[in-house]
Amino acid sequence: MANIIITGTSRGIGFELAQLFADKGHKVLGLSRNIEPISKLGHSNISFFPFDISKSQDLDKMQNFIDENWESVDVLINNAGKLLNKPFLETTAHEFEDVYKVNVFGVAAITKALLPKMNKTGHVVTISSMGGVQGSMKFAGLSAYSSSKAAVITLTELWAEEFKETGPSFNVLALGAVQTEMLEEAFPGYKAPNSALEMAEYIMEFALNSQRFYNGKLLQVSSSTP
Repeated sequence: MANIIITGTSRGIGFELAQLFADKGHKVLGLSRNIEPISKLGHSNISFFPFDISKSQDLDKMQNFIDENWESVDVLINNAGKLLNKPFLETTAHEFEDVYKVNVFGVAAITKALLPKMNKTGHVVTISSMGGVQGSMKFAGLSAYSSSKAAVITLTELWAEEFKETGPSFNVLALGAVQTEMLEEAFPGYKAPNSALEMAEYIMEFALNSQRFYNGKLLQVSSSTP
């Protein structure tokens, strides 16, 4: 059984992922600022504590947990994300930075912290968006969000090159529309073709097995084109 760390587990895909992995017998550390939803599950295979990916003291708390309970990590799923849907000219520098603190700087910080705990067979899976894929359809108001999702695609490629001899593997999934609370915030009333649970099932299998076949790759997980 694997040791799995998932960020953004208070709702949506992250919440479903935590349950799926735990039900399969894997040990899960679910990290999110709001722990109430995951605490209500009462699952013996899920550990959790309040966690802000942008705070160094919370990264230290995570390190202490691993040292005391696991010693090593098999899979990291960078799922936490911050959305801002606002016209570019109305977006302040502070708001733009806040999005990047979670979606880019936070992803880099937690990945850096965990790399010494992962071996060659480990897998870092980062959740991006089709909005961050060059040449895909773009939407007004998502300058900060979509550009941050583009940044982690390139980071994934760079990490795979830098650690190709020692591992772990790094891959990034650019998701299309999934019926989550975040989608509803971005596009009120829009109905996506896939549920959070359906996407979580796909991501779980990918995270556990696909490092044998992919490294440094962007996979577009979308039923529509572009």
